[in-house]
Amino acid sequence: MAKLIAITGGIGCGKSIISQILTTLGYEVYDCDTNAKLLMNQNQEIKNILKSHFGNNVISEQGEIDRKYLADIVFNNKEKLKKLDQIVHPFVIEDVLNWKNIHDKYSIIFIETAILYQSGLDKIVDEVWNVQSPLETQIMRVINRNNISRDEVISRIESQKHQIKHHTNTRTIINDGVKPILPIILSILWQNASKN
Repeated sequence: MAKLIAITGGIGCGKSIISQILTTLGYEVYDCDTNAKLLMNQNQEIKNILKSHFGNNVISEQGEIDRKYLADIVFNNKEKLKKLDQIVHPFVIEDVLNWKNIHDKYSIIFIETAILYQSGLDKIVDEVWNVQSPLETQIMRVINRNNISRDEVISRIESQKHQIKHHTNTRTIINDGVKPILPIILSILWQNASKN
């Protein structure tokens, strides 16, 4: 049975870099954000539930989720954002479990998610890799990547702070942009392999 490990951490900490390295090393990585978007566009049941809660305009003429329309509804409205999460997260969990069953021949597989605890995915993973970076490194990465202001980045980082919890089996990975990250990943993988 495959061991399911979650890669998580705040914005700009470098979760995706670690996922890319693992993919290059031959590991299977499920990107929760990308797959949630695919599910929302492809799953008719999700679309029907979203329409019933947010109105028919949430679906575009092309039959896809109108992301801008939906974002305008949930932005700055915690209750509506919470409702959206309650609708989508169970479908993502179900999809992860189906994906895990398909990849069960592997010893270790990974999911990448920024919202491990809010989504409930923490309950189905065996281990968590919590990626952390110095605050200034985080800020500069997000400014360079998203082309947004420093204040916006700080606001996003602050909004994520209350979401941080701890899985009983958590490893912390410091991705400071100075110390090479590959040897750290290889060391943790070796420790995992030696346990099996």
